Amino acid sequence: MGHLSTIFMNKYLVVEPWRVVEPTFVPANVRSSDSIFSLGNGRFGQRANFEEDYSGDHMLGSYVGGVYYPDRTKVGWWKNGYPEYFAKVLNATNWTRIRVEVNGAVVDVATAAEVVSFERVLDMKHGLLQRSVHLRLEGGAEVALRSERFCSMAHPNRASIRMEVTAVSGVDSLRVVPLLDGGITNEDTNWDDAFWRHDSQQCDVAAATSVLVNTTLKTEFTVGTAQAISGGNATWSSVEGEKWVGLEASASVKDGDTVVVEKSVGLVSSLHAQPGECGAKALEEALEGRSRGYEAERADHIQAWADIWALGDIEIEGDAEAQQAIRFNIFHLNQTYRGDDPRLNIGPKGFTGEKYGGASYWDTEAYCLPFFLGTHPPAVAEQLLRYRHRQLGKAVENAAKLGFTDGAALYPMVTMNGEECHNEWEITFEEIHRNGAMVIALRNHAAYTGDESYLAREGVEVAVAVARFWAQRVNWSDAKKAYVMLGVTGPNEYENNVNNNWYTNYLAAWCLRYADELVARYGGAATSEERAQWVRIADGMHLPAMEGTHIRLQQDGFLDKDIRPAAALPPAERPINQHWSWDRILRSCYIKQADVLQGFYFFPDDFALEELRANFAFYEPITVHESSLSPCVHAILAAKLGMEDKAVEMYLRTARLDLDDYNAEAYQGLHITSMAGTWMSVVEGFGGFRVVDGVPHFAPMLPKGWRRFAFHLLFRGRVLRVDVDAQGTRVTTTQGEPLDVVIHGDRVTA
Repeated sequence: MGHLSTIFMNKYLVVEPWRVVEPTFVPANVRSSDSIFSLGNGRFGQRANFEEDYSGDHMLGSYVGGVYYPDRTKVGWWKNGYPEYFAKVLNATNWTRIRVEVNGAVVDVATAAEVVSFERVLDMKHGLLQRSVHLRLEGGAEVALRSERFCSMAHPNRASIRMEVTAVSGVDSLRVVPLLDGGITNEDTNWDDAFWRHDSQQCDVAAATSVLVNTTLKTEFTVGTAQAISGGNATWSSVEGEKWVGLEASASVKDGDTVVVEKSVGLVSSLHAQPGECGAKALEEALEGRSRGYEAERADHIQAWADIWALGDIEIEGDAEAQQAIRFNIFHLNQTYRGDDPRLNIGPKGFTGEKYGGASYWDTEAYCLPFFLGTHPPAVAEQLLRYRHRQLGKAVENAAKLGFTDGAALYPMVTMNGEECHNEWEITFEEIHRNGAMVIALRNHAAYTGDESYLAREGVEVAVAVARFWAQRVNWSDAKKAYVMLGVTGPNEYENNVNNNWYTNYLAAWCLRYADELVARYGGAATSEERAQWVRIADGMHLPAMEGTHIRLQQDGFLDKDIRPAAALPPAERPINQHWSWDRILRSCYIKQADVLQGFYFFPDDFALEELRANFAFYEPITVHESSLSPCVHAILAAKLGMEDKAVEMYLRTARLDLDDYNAEAYQGLHITSMAGTWMSVVEGFGGFRVVDGVPHFAPMLPKGWRRFAFHLLFRGRVLRVDVDAQGTRVTTTQGEPLDVVIHGDRVTA
């Protein structure tokens, strides 16, 4: 496994093809497990916090898509052009809570005398979170809890929970309190602001329902959350406190008795209802779920997942870890984004944690778009493009704040509404390559779907605005007799304020030419003089290279560094971003993620195989892969080069990044956007898939240890099934008209 052996890993989960299993309770793993076992349905989601009370170290997290707070920027030295705030996804009302009391004492895994048994299961095939725990409490009583919950993929404003409480021994009295807790906070806050205003709470004992409504300060998003409870013959009474409301039922029990509580949840935000109606709408959803019954809601949800897996599954035989991992990544991607709302996007942590603010990054266009193109109807991926087009005006404003004019657009590094809200200068001002990813996405969407209608309407507007930015961002260098781009940060964020980052310059030149092509093809608000200037800049762009070789230099002066392989780093110093000073990192040769190689991935037709091989051999050994976005690009390129061991190494690293907790970061939330890179590693890497002139091409590699792998692609109204095993590759059209494909250079009809 090369230098992977020097990286932190925490392997405590059982490997199964369709399930992730945590077999024992270890307090130190709670935060990571709460991330890994998270649930969502594209509309809302939450970390896998226990339903009952838990006083041990953990981070609560229930999140609602599109609901955020503009947390005022906190920096030591304000610079003109800084965003005024950093958008934060908000920890919303906790609807999972079901307090359990035995003999008057609160049941809490953290304070129990003994955890007799514990198991938590993420059933990826059916989209269910299940948990069972048997506790011996202080005083000697024993109780067993079994819970199951899901965020409905069939009914996106609903969720359901079932909890069974069994009196094992010594239990005389039992009290259960299903509740809604609106008194929640974010761990990540700059100024300890109260993000929410508590609007109302109410409880209807006769109907066994509760409703709680909160509204965000400043942004004025209202979220209504409701519960409708079923509990056999229980007699409910109301219970409430400051910013929480619920129902309680008490019973005398004997050993062996089991009490079952079912909780139907409705959650509606003002993105989908009038603010004053959110509470009532949430209650309607909760009541509808209870009326239909837990089993009916569960069946609808499972069917929705069956439909997703029918197109989205990847089968791997012979490597259990690889199989579990790819399904884990596909599962979380589908939980995070459903593609039915152009106001929503894919945050790097999805619904699994607070880090990165829950906002959208360039990751969506670079990594997530191919996944949704290949596994969902075209309208889903097109919503991601529409998200950016809707925000074009804000992108123009972002550029204007930095001094750009005449409709130049700079898309944000981090955003909720199109306005830049990242507050680190080397990112906000300098990591401008993100702008090119918006245009790459337009190209990739049109090439994959064969439908240029979006490109001709909205797409050309985006491409022109981005081209205007690049034309103003460069300057002519008399010394180099070329156009240069100074003071940038490339994809490798372990370099800041460099001159002529090769990837950024190459991407900018491509964007300028592409915008010219689009205007020539479809028309657009660009003059012939402006277009001619774009082409002059593109043709005259400075592209650093190592003289006499195929190697493109990451930036001017890169060879001044002390070039040493990452494998030489002491294990105790990895990851370097957690052990080295920033000064030391910046002066080192070490690369956080694909930079030059990102360009070789985006533009495969521009370079010969020997050029790719030379650059891979130079850059990969000094890449520490401390960005979640790094391994997938290297896996794809390694597969293309026939470097099987390296491709498998990189695949496992991207696929099991969170399951095995590489770099000790899972406690913060999962790496959702990089999960799309896992899919790309199999489909584009081992499957060798790409579209050339509208024709699917495949050049598969079957890794040692894999007996076979298979995947589906939704391509231009057809469903293609690709099977790869020791006997070869078979591509079959399972839906739609037959289609010509190319397999290892041979054209065949599928």
